Amino acid sequence: MKLKINLPLFLILLLFFCGDCFASSIKEPEFGGEFYPAGKAELSGMIDDLLQKAAPESVPGEIFALISPHAGYGYSGETAAFGYKLIKNKPYKTVIILGAGHHKLFNGAALYAKGAFLTSLGKLNVDEEFAKEMLGKDPDIFTDESAFTGEHSVEVQLPFLQKVLSDFKIVPVIVGDCTLDTCKRIALLLKNAIGKRKDVLVVASTDLYHGYDPEEAAKTDAITLDFIQKMDYEGLHYALRDEKAQACGGFAAVVALILSKEMGCSEVKVLNHTNSAIVTAKNIKGEWTVGYASVAVLNPKGEGMLNDQQRKRLLKIARDSIETYLKTGKKLEVNEADPVLSQEMGAFVTLNKDGQLRGCIGSLTAAQALYLTVRDMAVEAAVDDPRFSPLKLEELKGIDIEISALSPLQRVDSADKITLGKHGVVVRKGYHSGVFLPQVATETGWSKEEFLSNLCAQKAGLAPSAWKDKETELYIFSAEVFSDKEPDK
Repeated sequence: MKLKINLPLFLILLLFFCGDCFASSIKEPEFGGEFYPAGKAELSGMIDDLLQKAAPESVPGEIFALISPHAGYGYSGETAAFGYKLIKNKPYKTVIILGAGHHKLFNGAALYAKGAFLTSLGKLNVDEEFAKEMLGKDPDIFTDESAFTGEHSVEVQLPFLQKVLSDFKIVPVIVGDCTLDTCKRIALLLKNAIGKRKDVLVVASTDLYHGYDPEEAAKTDAITLDFIQKMDYEGLHYALRDEKAQACGGFAAVVALILSKEMGCSEVKVLNHTNSAIVTAKNIKGEWTVGYASVAVLNPKGEGMLNDQQRKRLLKIARDSIETYLKTGKKLEVNEADPVLSQEMGAFVTLNKDGQLRGCIGSLTAAQALYLTVRDMAVEAAVDDPRFSPLKLEELKGIDIEISALSPLQRVDSADKITLGKHGVVVRKGYHSGVFLPQVATETGWSKEEFLSNLCAQKAGLAPSAWKDKETELYIFSAEVFSDKEPDK
């Protein structure tokens, strides 16, 4: 006897009893047209304008976490853009967004553990595997999609992220009214879920002072930011409780600071700070005022930001670029999918022949993707270094290529902060400037005074002692140096 199945009825029953097997939680946008433009074109254009206007100083390391405001873009968007501009095209694959709970009170962290968030710029999938690592280990860390309903602190960060990053997932978290112990437990679970990954970004979403006195806003925000800059998460937590500091997402910031310390971060930089009274030019007592800050938490950049495959790829691009130009007089047409090589980064390309310098030109500024910087600097080192005649095609086979990938410049107020062999140095005075790469100190065996004196005299056209003058600016940077002369590892 054959069993007959009523297929439509079967599917209805299956969907009824196993809805979770098919359903995916899609969070629709709630604040388009209120906190930011609802239309795709208008929203995209507004963020482009904000990013273009933002002029953050370079930071001495990799950004592990941002503290970013979450008011309407017309109020805090320009401040938020300072942080987001610095992470543009960075290879983050998971972004943990620690939002503030404005409406639902609880001690702990509520996760949006599956599905996606929508904006007019597209869909952002939740990193469900990451969220799964967080759940079931602590009763104060749980999944609760209702905590995100009517809550803007996560949503307003999403369009900025969509404009500056690609191919990433999110972990939305609402941090409640937490004790310090709970903040520590949340941070520890996040740390364990991150493990050894280097492609995770944390965004703590918070505004600062709320009140009717712009002068008090400045004073209170100074206290709050001082705790943040010192990474004093315990002091910040107690100051928030005592209302000596103010931040509606303060406990999210506390979690971010604890996690950052646990992950080895050691420096914090305030990129921009303002308030709504300044933005609206209504800087008078009695005017409702909210403070905004963009803050970067940094993990010092060390050796090894490029793997062997990426180094070989850059060296091949450099050699192919020189060969193409010497044969055709045109730039090499090259596209690179690797997100690390697509980061905006400065670089120098050095050419050596029989152990002697044959050309060296570079760019200190991160004006374009690293692989394009290498392409262009390789050609310039070959044909435009005024110290040498242009390289001939028949010479290329005997040329060793060395690439120095550079970190951003960091100004220092004293030569004492320069470490020979680790830091490259830029000296600037008036219209004169010069640069030595880190390896110059190693190759010459100079003392620090000899290094700086030769930098001033040889590279900047200054008196050898000019580095001691108060008017002279000193900048340091680090470099990852590799050559095709080195044996394969």
